[in-house]
Amino acid sequence: RCGGRPGVLSALVSGARGRFASNSTTAARAVSSERKSAGELKQSKGSGDQKQGLVDLKPPRGTRDFFPEDMRLRSWLFDKFRQISLAYGFEEVDFPVLESEALYTRKAGEEITTQLYNFEDKGGRKVSLRPELTPSLSRLVLQKGKALQLPAKWFAIGQCWRYERTTRGRRREHYQWNMDVVGVPGMEAEAEVISAIIDFFDQVGLTSEDVSIKLSNRKLLQSLVDAFGVGGDLFPQVCVCVDKLGKIPNEAIVAELVGLGVAEGVAAQIVHLVAEGSFEDYKQ
Repeated sequence: RCGGRPGVLSALVSGARGRFASNSTTAARAVSSERKSAGELKQSKGSGDQKQGLVDLKPPRGTRDFFPEDMRLRSWLFDKFRQISLAYGFEEVDFPVLESEALYTRKAGEEITTQLYNFEDKGGRKVSLRPELTPSLSRLVLQKGKALQLPAKWFAIGQCWRYERTTRGRRREHYQWNMDVVGVPGMEAEAEVISAIIDFFDQVGLTSEDVSIKLSNRKLLQSLVDAFGVGGDLFPQVCVCVDKLGKIPNEAIVAELVGLGVAEGVAAQIVHLVAEGSFEDYKQ
């Protein structure tokens, strides 16, 4: 019985079975069609006149597929992100994958567009797939304005896109876990986030023998750039270059800074100090 009416439940089940059977048949036909296409693709390799119209079964360069076994691992990892964030009193937020291009060029200058998946939509608006989460979070904070209760502790786990050279462990499509604190003037927020990431490493079985934590400070980099007499208008582009440390050779970063108009000797010193400098080096 269902809702007091005999036979309704059996009719619903029967209908569900019918739809399942129909969907299964459709899925089977789709799989058969894809296998046929894959077979045609293999046969056509090397035959230029037969390649037109066939679909490449690989994902776009720099991206990846997640099969069930991959999704189990990813879901486990993302659950750890959420558990740690919630344990520290952070609330989850999310933003569109597609944002205004100006959100990124305002921060880093027009040069950043070479690293974006950007285009004009059908309305003529310049948009971009988000390369990171922080600008979107800043947009939300400004959107709330004075209505935002401080301190605000937000976290996000999002898919990001950067049009960069792919290397081992660095793809154009990646995921980012952000924990942000807004409205705390002291260093307590930084200490809390560092404590959270250490707890995360403990939970996934990583120790100091496996990973190390490096701290960056935008104000310190600003003072360094000012000390070398680099124009303040170049600071956003300098930040973009320095952010590539550990991702591309240091010599390539020096070359990029020189391309911005920084003297070669100064560029080499900036890269050396940021990459390997101690506090004593900075004092000198």
